[in-house]
Amino acid sequence: MTQVLSPRKTQLSRERPDFRDSPARLLSAYAEPSLWLTGGALVIALAMMFGLLALILVEGTRTFWPLRVVRWELPDRVVMGEITRSEWFRPDLQSIQTMPPELRKAFQESMDKHNGWVLRYLVRTGNYELTNEHFRWVSAPEIHLGKTTWPEWALVLERVAWGRFYGVPVAFLIDGKPQATTAPEIWDSFLRWHPEVRRRFRTIRRLETRVLGDINHDLESARLRLRSVEMQEGKQSPRYRRLEAEVAQAEKELHARYEAVRQEIEQLRAENARYTLRLKTADGQEKDIALADIVRAYPANQLDLAGRCRVYLSRVWEFLTDEPREANTEGGIFPAIFGTAFLTLLMTMAVVPLGVLAALYLREYAKGGVIVSGLRIAINNLAGVPSIVFGVFGLGFFCYLVGGSIDSVFFRARLPNPTFGTGGILWASLTLALLTLPVVIVATEEALAAVPRSVREGSYACGATRWQTLRRVVLPQAFPGILTGTILAMARGAGEVAPLMLTGAVKLAPELPIDHRFPYVHLQRSFMHLGFHIYDLGFQSPNSEAAKPMVFSTTLVLILLILALNLWAFALRARLRRAAHVLHI
Repeated sequence: MTQVLSPRKTQLSRERPDFRDSPARLLSAYAEPSLWLTGGALVIALAMMFGLLALILVEGTRTFWPLRVVRWELPDRVVMGEITRSEWFRPDLQSIQTMPPELRKAFQESMDKHNGWVLRYLVRTGNYELTNEHFRWVSAPEIHLGKTTWPEWALVLERVAWGRFYGVPVAFLIDGKPQATTAPEIWDSFLRWHPEVRRRFRTIRRLETRVLGDINHDLESARLRLRSVEMQEGKQSPRYRRLEAEVAQAEKELHARYEAVRQEIEQLRAENARYTLRLKTADGQEKDIALADIVRAYPANQLDLAGRCRVYLSRVWEFLTDEPREANTEGGIFPAIFGTAFLTLLMTMAVVPLGVLAALYLREYAKGGVIVSGLRIAINNLAGVPSIVFGVFGLGFFCYLVGGSIDSVFFRARLPNPTFGTGGILWASLTLALLTLPVVIVATEEALAAVPRSVREGSYACGATRWQTLRRVVLPQAFPGILTGTILAMARGAGEVAPLMLTGAVKLAPELPIDHRFPYVHLQRSFMHLGFHIYDLGFQSPNSEAAKPMVFSTTLVLILLILALNLWAFALRARLRRAAHVLHI
């Protein structure tokens, strides 16, 4: 049926066109603006996230790449080392006026050419015991007036102490007598003897840390047993006198073993002391360096791509498996990696059962009311408490109150030296468990609420009790959601630093929380942590320029460690989801 418009409607339609054809239509009526707005926000967020990760990845991976060694003969000095970075700066006009005329002219020309800016390079010169500096700035005008060379036999030495050393080989000495005096012969001698010297060095370290450490531990244990009996029964008791004689005999045997090991160590050190490498620095000074003090050496300007890759991989392996040295600016971070992983696992073992049980009670057993609502509000507010507050609580409650009580009951013989009454990995993990508890509780409640009510009713209809229904039906289906909360808790706990500074994290921990001595796991010990290690490198290192690349490398390792733990949890969650889906079918 055809609709016939009245003359009045026809006239109105001619005077006012349809809204869809009007150029004044509202922009908000269409989806394009909101689509561009939300999409743009997502792009910006992803760009910021991936930009940060790319910066950490690039800076962290290039830290260990060996660089060429340059030698600059400047107007007032000679500099040799690795160029680490460059930057533009504005020189002080007053300092320019005090320069020699030729150098002042070069600076002025550079400033006129670049609108008052001058390029300068940061060179890692090393040789700290001779120059009292690790790095030195060299400006481009100085370089233009000087002479630039790339010495063929410039050696880079990475040492146990004092940092890197740069020099040209002069002689290889055995027992103080030169055995090689030309650079190729010196390098061949070094390659021949250095592996053997380093093997003896590692043997010395093992004897000092493992064998002598065991002897000292046995001595301390015997003395503590004697002191414990003295505190319980007194020095006049028969048991004390009998134990005193046993301890005296044991100390005699242990001292004899200690002396034998010490003599073996002295013999190995004397053998290593025979081998010395003599080098000449850029300013002509000669320095004798024992081969045992050299961790790694290479002729930087002779390395091809394969040689640089070997040095790079050697440094990366050392970084991941060795202990720190030189105020944490060199060496490895294995104790920090182990401490972070072990702390995270302990925290997870503590927070997951507690959080799941609390969520089960709140969701399944507790009746709604003012008290339950107040508890939920308190849990949500707990997530917003600054982490340093948890650190103060952990120090006061766990370390001083709980740990001090444990010491007074079980470790009285060790007092006044605390065992559990000070910072340790156990108290740090419990502190982080409290910090991440709200995350696990909230995620578990959401997972429990997502289980259909029909599943519960079906279980009840089959005669199951409430606990049987929760344990065998509800929890298996809610477990993937519980793991989501666990993943979030692990990610947050592994990156926390402030609470750990008060509850057990230290700059350098000579002993790991796990070793070969009974009871094998020592939860009272202090530990190293990657987050605290990054803080120490960035703000406490005496050599900030050398520590700066290590900050990025350690940050990259921390991100990869958290990623590995999360991937493991993701895989476990996916497996449980598949199992729950099969059970539901």
